Amino acid sequence: MTAHAVPQAAVLSEGGRAIARAFVEARRSGHALPTYPGTVPGTLDDAYAIQDAAVALMPDEIAGWKLGRIPPPLDAQFGAGRLAGPIFAASVRPAADVTEFSLIEGGFGAVEAEYLLLMAETPPLRDSWTVAEATRLVSQIRVGVEIAGSPFPGINDHGPAVTASDFGNNAGLILGAEVERDWAGDPRALDDLTCAMRIDGETVGTGGATHIPGGPFDSLAFLLNALSQRGLRPRAGQWISTGAATGVHRIAIGQTAEADFGPHGIIKCRAIRAEGGTP
Repeated sequence: MTAHAVPQAAVLSEGGRAIARAFVEARRSGHALPTYPGTVPGTLDDAYAIQDAAVALMPDEIAGWKLGRIPPPLDAQFGAGRLAGPIFAASVRPAADVTEFSLIEGGFGAVEAEYLLLMAETPPLRDSWTVAEATRLVSQIRVGVEIAGSPFPGINDHGPAVTASDFGNNAGLILGAEVERDWAGDPRALDDLTCAMRIDGETVGTGGATHIPGGPFDSLAFLLNALSQRGLRPRAGQWISTGAATGVHRIAIGQTAEADFGPHGIIKCRAIRAEGGTP
């Protein structure tokens, strides 16, 4: 799927289209948005319509999807326990000795230790995927770091619809080592995986696969069903970033983070200032 493929059912007001344009222009120019650029969406459907319009404006292809948790009581209010957002190809990179990633000065930035699932095939459109079925669509598992980022510094302060409206607050993905094991059909195959996050040498969170509600494969099943309702689906070769395993950890430009996955290695990364033209 290219970034320009948008569901025909996505109907949006001019105000919603203006929000989408504002977020895309701010991301591409590297400029912050001190306030939300329009009327706050009241539902996840409204937010995803804005997201779809913004995707159509991005000069890049979707390389994956991220999931973020919606905690109680907001999960009941918005009718979902997770939200989804696209990950663009230009922001996906393999881990290096120190992997640099861009944040917009004055915006929001955070790092999340995650477990990544590679889609082996493009699934059919249907909204009744089980967790066991979802495991069979995966060809590879890796550890990784999701970069959470937005031009709007309050992206996570106004509820999940605001977060979802700006690409689910995603700004990139770092691919770490492969996790080698037999998982097909076993939703709990990753339950023993643990990790920790450090920022500038200080531990800011610990956790693992069981800290993701239902586990990483449950995140994939949710995504399959949620995207299907929007007329979308993840494609073969796309990465699914399944949710924060130690929490969402704020990071500032110039700081360094280390996601420690034990036997699967440490991903070291550093936040740098986004320049104009950075998606």
